[in-house]
Parts: sequence; structure tokens; C-alpha cells
Amino acid sequence: MAYVHAFSSLGWPEASLDEILALAARHRITTVELRSLGGTVDLPAYFARVHGSPAALAGKLRGSAVGIIALDTGLHLVDPAPGEREKFLEFLPWAEALGVRWLRVFDGGKTADAAELARAAEAMNWWQTVRRANGWKADIMIETHDSLFTSAAIGRFLQIAPEAAILWDSHHTWKRGGEDPVASWGAIKSQVVHIHVKDSISRPSQNHPYTYVLPGEGEFPMAPLQAVLRAEYAGPVSLEWEKLWHPYLPSLDEALRKAADKAWG
Repeated sequence: MAYVHAFSSLGWPEASLDEILALAARHRITTVELRSLGGTVDLPAYFARVHGSPAALAGKLRGSAVGIIALDTGLHLVDPAPGEREKFLEFLPWAEALGVRWLRVFDGGKTADAAELARAAEAMNWWQTVRRANGWKADIMIETHDSLFTSAAIGRFLQIAPEAAILWDSHHTWKRGGEDPVASWGAIKSQVVHIHVKDSISRPSQNHPYTYVLPGEGEFPMAPLQAVLRAEYAGPVSLEWEKLWHPYLPSLDEALRKAADKAWG
């Protein structure tokens, strides 16, 4: 079994879609997830401005050697801001036209307690009702981002949403949750459809009690995680190079070269 290497466009936020696809091709990466393009995270507005219509963009990308595995939205299941659901729904015509399987959403919340999980369940029901009514093929994957930063919290969420697809931020459960990534994987792997990886050192940065570093130059225990993923997982493992949020980071191109040189990710 072999997992699929991918990366997020978050690492080159000002790039065009053409530049992101060309970068992937240069690094022999066959699939990407899109979070930012042209300096914005409002992907539907970018697509409309640059490419016109969903059908036009789909026609342009037909036959591309690089596929789009996911569109990363800003929707929070728990306590979304006003207008978040409406903005999320703007992604659907593009996802359907492009054949994108997954739309990333955040978990939201702070505690993953019973009240928050009830609100998450309501959001899941809202989405599946809208999805069925429109006959959409794309579905959501929930990133372990805000309150789901331990395998126990993820497990409580899966009790109320057993069919949920999980985007596992492996750095988050390791650094914030204090968990061994191999143990986290064992607890949640049945529902994981996408994995984010990144590396860091235990030195505070402007925004965090740690500092992101080039893949393989930090403390994240990638080697043992790689071993189990190679045996048990065939989905995407995506380098989430957060240069949009952390401008101190080197270029995405350099990060991809370093990951390849160190066989990391």
C-alpha cells in the first residue's frame, strides 16, 4: 500500500492556479488541495474572476496531469460566523464541475463537550439535507483543528457523527494534544480520508509556542508515522506549508525539495 503525496496551496498564497499545478508537476506530485490562490482564500471569487464559469475551468483542466483532491473552505461546524454557510455553498458549483471529492471544513468550538457536539450534529444534518436535495457528489471532511485536537475528542465527535470523514492534522494532535501520532492514528484511522503534515521545533514564534521549520529539520516524529501509513493508508498525505499565516517560512518550493531530499512526508 502507498499513500499519495500532496500539498496545500496555502504555502504559495499569491500563486495562480496554473503556477500551483506547474509546481506540483515539477515535483512529480499528482494531486493538490487548494486553500488560497491569487492572494485570497475566497476561491469561488478567484475562480470566477480568472476562469469565468465552473464549466470553463473544468474544460481547461481536462486532461491535466495534476488533480485537485480538495477545496479548503472556512466553514466551522460549531458556531459558524454569520454568512459562513452561504460562503461555503459558493464552493459547490466549482467542486461539482471539477469532480472534487472533498470540501474541507473546520470542527470549530473550544471544548468538544456535549453542547458543542450537539451543534456539530445539527450542522452535519443541515449539510447532508442540502447535499441530498441538490444531488451533489462532493462531501465534507472535518479537520481536527479547533476542539478536536485529541483522539478522545475526535472519538466523542465520531460517536455523534459515525460516518464523518476526518482530515487529520497530525501536527495538531501531536503538539497541542501531546499525543504520539502513531497512537492517534490507531485510534481514528477508520475515518481518516486526508492527512496534514508539517514540522516544528519547541521555540516560540509570534503566533505559537513552537516554530515551523522545513520538513525533516524539526521534532515531529515522521519516520514511525510513515511506517504505519505505508502499511495501512492509501489516501493523501499533504504538506500544509502555512506561509500565508506565517510569512517567515521559506518558499513552498524549498519545502517540497527538502521533503523529497529527506524522504519526509
